[in-house]
Amino acid sequence: MSSRYNHKVVEKKWQNVWSDNKIFQTKKDKDKKKYYVLEMFPYPSGKIHMGHVRNYTLGDVVARFKRMRGFNVLHPMGWDAFGLPAENAALNEKKHPESWTYQNIKTMKSQLLQMGLSLDWDREIATCHPEYYKHEQKFFIDMFNSGLAYKKEAEVNWDPVDKTVLANEQVIDGKGWRSGALIEKKKLSQWFLKISKYSEELLSDLKKLNNWPNKVKIMQSNWIGKSLGAEIDFKISNKDLDITVFTTRPDTIFGATFLALSVDHKLSIEISKENNSLKKFIDGCKNLNPEKTKKGFDTGLLANHPFINEKKIPIFVANFVLKEYGLGAIFGCPAHDQRDLDFAREYGLDVIPVVKPPNISEDVFKIEKKAFINDGKMINSYFLNGLEVDVAKEKIIKEIENKKIGQRKTNYKLRDWGISRQRFWGCPIPIIYREDGEVLAVEDSALPVKLPEIEKFNESSTALENISGWKETVCPNTGMKAYRETDTFDTFFESSWYYFRYCNARLNEPFDKKRYRLLASS
Repeated sequence: MSSRYNHKVVEKKWQNVWSDNKIFQTKKDKDKKKYYVLEMFPYPSGKIHMGHVRNYTLGDVVARFKRMRGFNVLHPMGWDAFGLPAENAALNEKKHPESWTYQNIKTMKSQLLQMGLSLDWDREIATCHPEYYKHEQKFFIDMFNSGLAYKKEAEVNWDPVDKTVLANEQVIDGKGWRSGALIEKKKLSQWFLKISKYSEELLSDLKKLNNWPNKVKIMQSNWIGKSLGAEIDFKISNKDLDITVFTTRPDTIFGATFLALSVDHKLSIEISKENNSLKKFIDGCKNLNPEKTKKGFDTGLLANHPFINEKKIPIFVANFVLKEYGLGAIFGCPAHDQRDLDFAREYGLDVIPVVKPPNISEDVFKIEKKAFINDGKMINSYFLNGLEVDVAKEKIIKEIENKKIGQRKTNYKLRDWGISRQRFWGCPIPIIYREDGEVLAVEDSALPVKLPEIEKFNESSTALENISGWKETVCPNTGMKAYRETDTFDTFFESSWYYFRYCNARLNEPFDKKRYRLLASS
């Protein structure tokens, strides 16, 4: 129900830009112009309320002020129209999501027109319109053919009431953002976009965003989450198995007093098949918030310390270790990580300080309630003793590689984007599954793949899987029987490119580089 504002200002020389555009005019090289873009992209919820009036009035004031100051202003309107809220509202109203959504758009548009806002309605878009989403279906096909879109089984957030996958951002305190139901962890075959391939590029390009607030760039950097460290192999005592951990603090290896595995780690799953207590523990972790409650299960297994002969350390399964980060396994150094220290105190594990603050003697330095996480000099660390932390990191990584028990490693928090949703009111994913097992992209000539036409929309209609007659198809090349992908795109797919469409909303192509180059660079 909110609008998305994107204020962008740029000063450039114009040349060969938007000759068919009412707002933007082609200028000679010698002329220098200012451009201002104010985008509107609300969800069509129904009648406008005072919150809408407030937001759009403020935006309109800014747009008019900028025009009066000599700016060329782009002030378009679009509708973020697909998604679960529209579908659920349509169910409540006993209407079809399409008719419900377009009626809302009609109502809201008429009200906005009455307000006399300076919106450019010639650029109006709606993400639920086939002329919009056919382009993103083509985007997906291009990514699929390039290996950037793929399908795999993955654990997802499943809303048992809305019966769909939710993004992490749509889970609030373990509950669905719309239904309020407790979210379940469920394994489903899902489509992903390989955004992790671009982690380093995304991170480095943050430096080019000169007009972005610094706090936003820091937030984005933390989301990408680059970590420099090492992978280390720990051999399990009396077994021909290794556990590989990723750590950003290999210098603290001599302070390691336990290993912890995620509940999803392959070894955790393997052990739980024969250990009912562990299985119950893993099941119980599904509804625990690891930020608030840290729980562990002692597997009874021990690991050999890679640098201290005869030293064994216990192996736990712990709810605070995440499969999504690193390798789903850590070594715990309680003296220098607060999370590890809390866990060690809870389970009576040793706390061995291996980094001491400057200007404090080794014999009086102790770890009590808080872990020491700052730089200092190494202690209790054999050949690392006396070294500064940065120097110790380099030395231990070389030793790890010399012993062939691990390697230097760069890791990122950023994970591939799961785009599959199991609901009706979304853009169909343009994939078919042929009876011989081949997975094929829909032919470009067959785009857009539209949603099925159904007379009466009800609970049974909310999953395309349930609608026979639509999912059954044939391969155009072989004539073999096939069926369509019945997942739809995450609605963030639509909202990830709408601003480019504003440059020319009626173009047969998704956009023209010549037409959007100033918008893209502003």
